Amino acid sequence: MNAEERAQPPVADIEDYLAHLQVERRMSAHTLDAYRRDLVSLAQWAQHEGVEVSALHGEQVRGFVAAEHRRGLSPKSLQRRLSACRSFYAWLVKQGRIAASPAASIRSPKAPRKLPQVLDPDEAKALVEVPTDAPLGLRDRALLELFYSSGLRLSELCALRWRDLDLSDALVNVLGKGNKQRSVPLGSHARAALAEWRGSTGAANDAHVFPGRGGGPITPRAVQLRMRHLAQQQGLFKRVHPHLLRHSFASHILESSGDLRGVQELLGHADIATTQIYTHLDYQHLAKVYDAAHPRARRKNGEG
Repeated sequence: MNAEERAQPPVADIEDYLAHLQVERRMSAHTLDAYRRDLVSLAQWAQHEGVEVSALHGEQVRGFVAAEHRRGLSPKSLQRRLSACRSFYAWLVKQGRIAASPAASIRSPKAPRKLPQVLDPDEAKALVEVPTDAPLGLRDRALLELFYSSGLRLSELCALRWRDLDLSDALVNVLGKGNKQRSVPLGSHARAALAEWRGSTGAANDAHVFPGRGGGPITPRAVQLRMRHLAQQQGLFKRVHPHLLRHSFASHILESSGDLRGVQELLGHADIATTQIYTHLDYQHLAKVYDAAHPRARRKNGEG
């Protein structure tokens, strides 16, 4: 058998399924090619095992996934390959060609979660300290200081009205995801920048803190574009976007406090697992806390 024949084992079920995707599901040529590659890999493996693709059972499909993993496929590629297998076997069941899908109960390997980038404290300081003498300088300074001080979501910041701010008590009241309210402290720099911005506008209590054109709230897109411009103006050549300041806020608070539950509340995360992504920057700090506080660590260092 030559290399071309090994690459394209003749499997009628797979060809029928791909025809179904092309004609009835109207999938693009690019998507069809991806499905073909994934299912041909399955057919090659079944052929090597001496089994028809339609006759594979669950342990054999699991063995196929394990073999692909050993071959060096990334978790993301394995997830896609297993998804193609699930769809293929589900179609065979629907067509009455097999009684049950051998891939239905097989879990995809978890892809490593991409860690968020953050600004270091010096970069964050350089970004938020924009000149206030330029047109809209007071607004830009207040917006950036508030973002970094409170870790708000972009949607939360755009919707904010002056009645949501308590500058005397240095608090911002936010209506977050799921209509859940939370109060977040304001830093002194943010409070001062917001007070100066409001003083320059004389805005009513019900007005948006950052109005857009026509008197409505500023749009998320306008904030994104403005932040990109201000970052370049301040000499930062990272990809700066609103969520980057939220990431930076969370990471810097966690590094200083070690209080994961507190950061969860400040961010408005429903699940602490969402907040735990920020702990990747905190290992050095936690090691110092452990060495200073854990009795076994003190004994190890000869202190107990």
